[in-house]
Amino acid sequence: MQASSKVPAVPLPSEAQFFGHPRGLATLYFTEMWERFSYYGMRALLILFMTASVEKGGLGFTDSKSGAIYGLYTAMVYMVSLPGGWIADRILGQRKSVLYGGIVIACGHFCMAMPGLTLFYIGLGLIVIGTGLLKPNISTMVGALYTPEDNRRDAGFSIFYMGINLGAFLSPLVCGYVGEKINWHWGFGLAGIGMTIGLIQYVMGAKYLGTAGLYPAPAESPEAAAKLKRNLLLGVGIVAALIGLMTLLPVTAQGVSDAGGVLLLVVTFATFAWLIFFADATPVERKRFVVIFVLFLAASLFWSAFEQAGSTLNLFADRSTAKVIFGFEYPASWFQSVNSLFIITLAPVLAWVWIRLGKLEPSIPAKFSLGLIFVGLGFLVMAGGALGAANGVQVSSAYLWVCYLLHTIGELCLSPVGLSAMTKLAPVRFVGLMMGVWFLASAVGNYIGGRLASVYGSFGVPSLFGIVAAFCIALGLVLAMIVNPIRKMMGGVK
Repeated sequence: MQASSKVPAVPLPSEAQFFGHPRGLATLYFTEMWERFSYYGMRALLILFMTASVEKGGLGFTDSKSGAIYGLYTAMVYMVSLPGGWIADRILGQRKSVLYGGIVIACGHFCMAMPGLTLFYIGLGLIVIGTGLLKPNISTMVGALYTPEDNRRDAGFSIFYMGINLGAFLSPLVCGYVGEKINWHWGFGLAGIGMTIGLIQYVMGAKYLGTAGLYPAPAESPEAAAKLKRNLLLGVGIVAALIGLMTLLPVTAQGVSDAGGVLLLVVTFATFAWLIFFADATPVERKRFVVIFVLFLAASLFWSAFEQAGSTLNLFADRSTAKVIFGFEYPASWFQSVNSLFIITLAPVLAWVWIRLGKLEPSIPAKFSLGLIFVGLGFLVMAGGALGAANGVQVSSAYLWVCYLLHTIGELCLSPVGLSAMTKLAPVRFVGLMMGVWFLASAVGNYIGGRLASVYGSFGVPSLFGIVAAFCIALGLVLAMIVNPIRKMMGGVK
């Protein structure tokens, strides 16, 4: 994994290429593909496994308890990206953080491959920690493969994003079928095998990464380096103490989830308060931090709707959707592949549209606005489907297909653009942290989306989907009205 400091971070034109991009992009592409295979394979099964009866091999949890656990878990997966980005920036470097994170993720999946409630919770915890180390830092390394002047950067992120969706497309089909039709734990085990394959190719392909992500930012002095290590040990000690306290006190899943929600809120506002008012930054950088905060709020609401794919929409697919084709009843988890199928199909189309628009291409905040409107329209469709299923009737799968089509268009407007925007708007010394901030928006959205599953059985599903649709469309329209002021605060970033 080590490389000489003389190796350039950006490959020379004469070096091996990957679709006209640095060869190192292939290493990161397949690492992320297999990591997403493991994550989405497990996620497709998670809430179905928790709500399945004990007789069917599940945990027999209520919707309320399952939604609380699901929301907290998916939120923590992304929230831990904040310390994960900081650790990489200051201590380990992105290269080692991705490696260690992948190892911990694989261990988490293999824990869930074995029966037992204790191993189930340990597995979720390990996946949270590992993803926090891997997820923000592998995206940062993609940006490090290009110079600031290289106009291939956005295209490189688009290719990288295709790797994410290839893994997310395959895993529900494989892990979902094995988990639902054969054995839940075997499905979780397949997710762990996928992560292991990704790690093997990551180590073998490290030689193509140059020095990208190899070294953390140097400390200003030996005293500063020692302080960093003390802060890390203090953080680990606090987390260990909290875990120990939880094992001693009578706590419930809902109680822990509620505490996690409060923690998310505190971390979010503390992070942006520090960035905007107290961080060592220039006036232009502070304005960009304000822009990132606005985009953060928009992304959080977007993900709160979009990420219900694994919670409320997954339950709707399981309980209220007809799933028989040519006499074969397919698993509900297979619907988790539909979004990725549309991404793979439509991403080149939308990229072509942006190019054809030229100077008329929407700005970053305008694309965020479109993303919110499309995800809201998807839930408007689902509200109609829920009305049809209100009396226990299983409705056509077309509702979910149309919903995911609209959600995919919204995602393509927002998600790859957001990844690229963070690397453009963030100062170099904050790039790992700001990627963590981007994933913190996913944490907030996943938490809300998961908690909405807690009221799936008790709150009217048509009303639930209708409210989500109204909020997303309304905020999308508000954001569209303030696009120009936001663009001015971006300080020339396009």
